[in-house]
Amino acid sequence: MIRSNNPKQINTITPDLTPLLDIIFIVMVFLLLTASVKLSSLEVELPSNNTSQSKSVDAQSITLNILKAAPYWAIDGKPYSTWEQFQDALLTLVTSAPKKNIVIAADKSAEIQHMVKLFTFLQEQKISATQILMEDNL
Repeated sequence: MIRSNNPKQINTITPDLTPLLDIIFIVMVFLLLTASVKLSSLEVELPSNNTSQSKSVDAQSITLNILKAAPYWAIDGKPYSTWEQFQDALLTLVTSAPKKNIVIAADKSAEIQHMVKLFTFLQEQKISATQILMEDNL
C-alpha cells in the first residue's frame, strides 16, 4: 500500500556540528597563540657617555617642572597650586615668547600621571617640547 508522507512525520537527518566547531575553535586558538605579531615601537637614540656630553639647559628656555608632592606643577621653579593656574601661566608664557624652547624636568619619584597629563595638554595646544631633562647616574 502507498502512503503519503505527512509533513509532521518527516525525520530530517542533520549532522551534529559540535565536533566541527570544537576543531575550528582549537585550530583558531592554536593559530592565535603561535602567530607572530609585529609590535609597534618607537626608536629612541640616546647619546652614550663616550660620544657626547649632556648639554646644559639654555637660559632662553621655559622649564616645566613636575614635582613629587603638591603643588605638582611649576614653571621655571615657580610652583602653581592648581592645574588651571599652571595652564594659564604656561599659555601666557608661550604666547609672549613663542621662540623659547620648552624643557620638561620631572622629579624621578613624581607620579607618571602628572607627566601624561602635561604631555596631553602640550599636544592639545600644539606645543612641542624640545628637551626632557634627565639625571646623570654616574
